[in-house]
Amino acid sequence: MRSLALAWKCLSIFQVLELTELASVSRHLARRCAAQALYQWMLTGQPTAEIEAAFISDDGLSDSDISYFRHLIEAVPERRETLEQRLHGMIERPLSQLDPVERAILLIGAYEILFRPDIPNGVAINEAIEMAHLFGATDSFKFVNGVLDRLTGEPRDL
Repeated sequence: MRSLALAWKCLSIFQVLELTELASVSRHLARRCAAQALYQWMLTGQPTAEIEAAFISDDGLSDSDISYFRHLIEAVPERRETLEQRLHGMIERPLSQLDPVERAILLIGAYEILFRPDIPNGVAINEAIEMAHLFGATDSFKFVNGVLDRLTGEPRDL
């Protein structure tokens, strides 16, 4: 009887770990789609609601955390001015001269670092580095890492 109870406990722990991993992957996909959506928003000036509808109707979001995707593409543009002001002090050139891909990734990373205390800074930076590897130029991940690492020394905006 005791071994059944122990097996049940182990099974439930593995289930929790599996659900945690699924949630992590789901958020990762939401960030990736949000970076693409914000890139589109910056280049076209198209309303985020239109971009959101196109992304949600696409199968690319089917395994992601859609509510977090929505949150990012609403919150980042709302706080763009503040985010860019904070990033400006971390970058040696004007933000307007940055590649739009790097800019979208930095905005998401900065938003998570400054406005989402529930997300550890290391997670925000690592996710941004992964997106830079995937979407950015050859060494953009180094640039993204350096900028966001410097930003973590700044006080959070709550």
